[in-house]
Amino acid sequence: MPPGPPLPPPNPQEGREVPLRRAWPVALVHALQDRVGGALGWAPRPAATMQNNIVWRGGVQVMRVDLHMHTEVSHDCRTPLRDIPGWMLRTNTRVIAVTDHDQQRGGPELQAIIRDLGLDDRLSVIPGEEITTSEGELIGLFLQERIPPKLTPEETVRQIRAQGGLVLLQHGFDPLKRYRLRPEATDRIADQVDIVETFNSRLSRHHWNRVAENWARERNLPMSAGSDAHTLRDIGEAWVETPFRTIHTPAQLIEALREGAVAGRWTHPAYAFGQKQWRNFNSQFRR
Repeated sequence: MPPGPPLPPPNPQEGREVPLRRAWPVALVHALQDRVGGALGWAPRPAATMQNNIVWRGGVQVMRVDLHMHTEVSHDCRTPLRDIPGWMLRTNTRVIAVTDHDQQRGGPELQAIIRDLGLDDRLSVIPGEEITTSEGELIGLFLQERIPPKLTPEETVRQIRAQGGLVLLQHGFDPLKRYRLRPEATDRIADQVDIVETFNSRLSRHHWNRVAENWARERNLPMSAGSDAHTLRDIGEAWVETPFRTIHTPAQLIEALREGAVAGRWTHPAYAFGQKQWRNFNSQFRR
């Protein structure tokens, strides 16, 4: 593969808080929420600035990629879409896939927010969906529209591919994951999987991440990481670190994953549940 254009030298301004313009309706909502939060004693977070952390390794700007997370569009998550761009900048998680449960609209809505903030050149959002098939869940990436639940795994794969999307096998092979894809279904669609999640922050044991990694290596498949985030602060807890670029197409994503390294922080499910409840409580009326 030919080398890409040289990366610019480090900018001394990067990493500082950078003011961002906001659309009028967004500013109005933020101002109202600040007033309510102040009345309840919560210290508001600054809305007009966002911390922009840049990471360099060996003279190359790198980023984190998290391909499995949830937003307020999911039935079991409260993370506001408008809070996500600031967290992405703060954690250097420059690429995420929005994979809400059986819903696709979160990704396009977040893309619109990022456009309104003028961050298209810094952040990339891949519209996706964590789809409930008749035999467990699969993730579709780069989706143009919602795929209905309860289809067979084979039909779900066909619909993902009909939209030009990618099939991501998540959750590893953890038998305690309630909605993991059943082993027999995994065997049937194995040759149609495009990406394997080999680090999930919420598995019952880290061992199952290693099982997924071995499965991916045997098939020479690209490997990804997913925080499976259900709160804002979970986003980016599992990642692929890869040279910085914007991601707009499946081919660009596959290339970035091939050049990257999977990493993350595994959290025991019992602790993760308690942490989720606390973070949800602590984020009320805050941004």
